[in-house]
Amino acid sequence: MNLSLRRHSVLPGFGLSLGVTVLYLSLIVLVPLSAAFIKTASLNWVAFVAAVTSPRVLASYRLTFGASFLAAVINAVFGLLVAWVLVRYRFPGRRVIDAMVDLPFALPTAVAGIALAALYATNGWIGQLLAPAGIKVAFTPLGVLVALIFIGLPFVVRTVQPVLEDLQPELEEAAATLGANRIQTFRRVIFPAVLPALLTGFALAFARAIGEYGSVIFIAGNMPMVSEITPLLIITKLEQYDYAGATALAVVMLSISFLLLLLINLLQAWMRKASGQ
Repeated sequence: MNLSLRRHSVLPGFGLSLGVTVLYLSLIVLVPLSAAFIKTASLNWVAFVAAVTSPRVLASYRLTFGASFLAAVINAVFGLLVAWVLVRYRFPGRRVIDAMVDLPFALPTAVAGIALAALYATNGWIGQLLAPAGIKVAFTPLGVLVALIFIGLPFVVRTVQPVLEDLQPELEEAAATLGANRIQTFRRVIFPAVLPALLTGFALAFARAIGEYGSVIFIAGNMPMVSEITPLLIITKLEQYDYAGATALAVVMLSISFLLLLLINLLQAWMRKASGQ
């Protein structure tokens, strides 16, 4: 019967499906990435090291990866809180807030960057409130962090929200019946259940922040050695017709991003195995 079902299946066979999948991924992912590595190979080792380790480039690495990681951590904390409120509470305006979470998805990044720069400038609505305290956001590394938090929050919320919706309230009631307080219930029942999804949202937000360009350049100030991100430095090298140098930076960012995401995925697999899932 299984053989008969396989013969009359509407879907294509494994061989055709695999071939189409490999071809599609090759055209969309592998070929462009291979082109970057091939172009970088035109540099000898000394030139490659010089291109990717200059003081200006190292400063851009520190800002890009440091701000991206910090933004992803902040989004993991507050994204979990936002998802919890949206799932567990009913209040006026809930649907509006739920829709606003997706705003960074739909809003063009350049528009987001201009809006954030206008809000956090010293004469902006929020910036003028922070200025008396000596806090300057726009055109500083802090502005980069704000932009990355803005574009990364939906990844965490939309990843954690379905898991919280599927989490049975009876588990919390059982924990309370056994004498657990709210902190113990969250730490031993809720948090372990949502942690894999939370790590996934963290990884997505982190990966998105590393490659962000449009919303950052308008609020960062783009000062070399201070508030210049690596994607902007790549664009600068392309404008200077330094294609090999630009692809060298792209290869370094790609390699570091891949290693970090691989570590996060391995951690997720280990946690699932440890929990017996």
